[in-house]
Amino acid sequence: MLSLRVLITLDTNVLYQAVRSKSGASHAILQEVRGGKIQMALSVPLFLEYEDVLTRKKSIQDLGLTLNDIEKILRFIAYIGKTFNIYYLFRPNLRDEKDNMVFELAITSQSNYLVTNNVKDFRNAEIKIDQTFVVTPSDFLKKWRKKDV
Repeated sequence: MLSLRVLITLDTNVLYQAVRSKSGASHAILQEVRGGKIQMALSVPLFLEYEDVLTRKKSIQDLGLTLNDIEKILRFIAYIGKTFNIYYLFRPNLRDEKDNMVFELAITSQSNYLVTNNVKDFRNAEIKIDQTFVVTPSDFLKKWRKKDV
């Protein structure tokens, strides 16, 4: 029997938190992605944002990693992410243009969930979505562990 993996779009703040702390839901989600149990949607613009945020001097200091460590993490993300081309057909018109990019990937990829620490930032999209589609890392993990995804 073919098992279907859940496809998620990770907001940059979730990836950052996953790298920053080995405890917590964000890190647990990344570990499930690493283990192949959860699939991660990726686009070139989102990958470039991940790279920009993680390689900032302040981030490197905060994360306690070397640039080489961060490059390894980024290569891993590039390798395992399921890549989608974004044609910007959906304009949710969120306040933050980078949130628009994340939202567009989630819609284009038909992700089961958009996982973010800033749920409220996505609730005001002009495109109406199921309220359970945008979730925090801990809410996603609870649903996923119950196999309620």
